[in-house]
Amino acid sequence: MKFQSTAHLSLGSNRGNRQQQLADCVDYIHNHVATVVKVSGIYSSPAWGFESDEFYNCAITIHTFKTAHKLLEDLLSAESKAGRVRNGSGGYTARTIDIDIISFNNEVIREEGLTVPHPRMQDRNFVLVPLAEIGPEWQHPVLKKDVRTLLAQSRDEGICKFVSKLDVQLDKYRLNKFNYVAIEGNIGAGKTTLAGKLSEDFNAKLVLERFADNPFLPKFYADQPRYAFSLEMSFLADRYQQLSDDLSQFDLFRDFVVADYHIFKSLIFSKVTLSEDEYRLYRKLFDIIYKEMPKPDIYVYLYQNTETLLQHIKQRGREYEQDIQPEYLEKINRGYLDYIKSQPGLDVLVLDVSERDFVENQEDYVWILDEIHRFNNY
Repeated sequence: MKFQSTAHLSLGSNRGNRQQQLADCVDYIHNHVATVVKVSGIYSSPAWGFESDEFYNCAITIHTFKTAHKLLEDLLSAESKAGRVRNGSGGYTARTIDIDIISFNNEVIREEGLTVPHPRMQDRNFVLVPLAEIGPEWQHPVLKKDVRTLLAQSRDEGICKFVSKLDVQLDKYRLNKFNYVAIEGNIGAGKTTLAGKLSEDFNAKLVLERFADNPFLPKFYADQPRYAFSLEMSFLADRYQQLSDDLSQFDLFRDFVVADYHIFKSLIFSKVTLSEDEYRLYRKLFDIIYKEMPKPDIYVYLYQNTETLLQHIKQRGREYEQDIQPEYLEKINRGYLDYIKSQPGLDVLVLDVSERDFVENQEDYVWILDEIHRFNNY
C-alpha cells in the first residue's frame, strides 16, 4: 500500500478581502493540490519587515502522494491563480496570498528553491500560533522541539489575534456517518490504495486483505485448474477469520472502519475459477459463513476497464500476476457487476474510475468523495 506524506502549510494575506482570500486558497488547495485534513483559525498580526496593513494568517495540514518538489510547484501555481505576482527581489511586500511549506513529514530538505522545515518558522509567531492549534505535537527535526516549545521560546514580540474560524473541507463529507465501509474492485483497480487513503484522511480503522500470505496464489496463476479449489477455500477461510478477528476489535456502532474487501468477493472469484461441481460445494459453505458476517453500510465498487487493469498490474510488478489474461479480468468484472445487480439489500456505489487517477490527480479523489457524499445523502 502506498502511504501519503503529511505537510504543514502556512498561508497569509494582506491585500483585498483577506479572510475570503484565505478561505478560497484553502478550498483551491483541497480541490486541486492535496487533501486538506486540518485547518486552523485565522489570526491577524502586524506586517513583518515592512510597513503595510496587518496580515491574516492560518495554517493547514495536508495529505499528499506528491513529492515535496511537486507540491511546491503546485502551490506556486495556486498562488499565481490567486493573483500573487512574485517580483523576484526577495524582499517583503504586500500580497494577496502567500503559501509556505513549513514541514514535509519529518524530512530535512536544503536545496535551491526549497528549504524544509521553513528556516524562519521558529522566529515567526504568525506561523507558530496557527500551527500550534492544528499540530502542537509536531517536532522540528533539526531543533528537536515541538511547536508548543518553539512558541514558548519565540523571541517574536508580534501579537497574533484570533479573527475567525475556517471550514474544514473534509467535514462536509461526513463519512464517519458510516461505521463500516468496504472498498472493492478487480485486480489492480486501486481498492487498497483508496481504502488506505480514506483511512488516513478520515482517521478510520483500516482492514486490509492478507493476500500476500496465501501460499496457493502463485501456484494458482501457474496452474489454475489444479489449484483453484485449494486457493478459493484458503481465501474463504482466511477472509472469514481476518474479518471476524479484525472487526471484533472495533465497536461497529462507534468506530469508523474501512476495509479493502468484503467476504463476498470470495463468491465472485470462485464462480470464475471453479468447476460447476466445485462451485456448488463451495457455495454451500459460503452461504453458511456469509450469514455470520457484519455487512458494510456502504460498498464502493471501483470499476476499471480491462486495459487499465492490465496497465496497473504491470506497473506494480508482482511477478505471479504478470501472466494474468484479459479474459480472466473481464470474467471477474462481469461476476462483480452481475452479483451486485442481484443484491437489492446491499448499498452499492459503482464508480467508473477507468479514466481517473486518484493518486496523481487531486480532482479525481475529490470526485470520489463527492460521489460517496451524494450517495450518503440520497
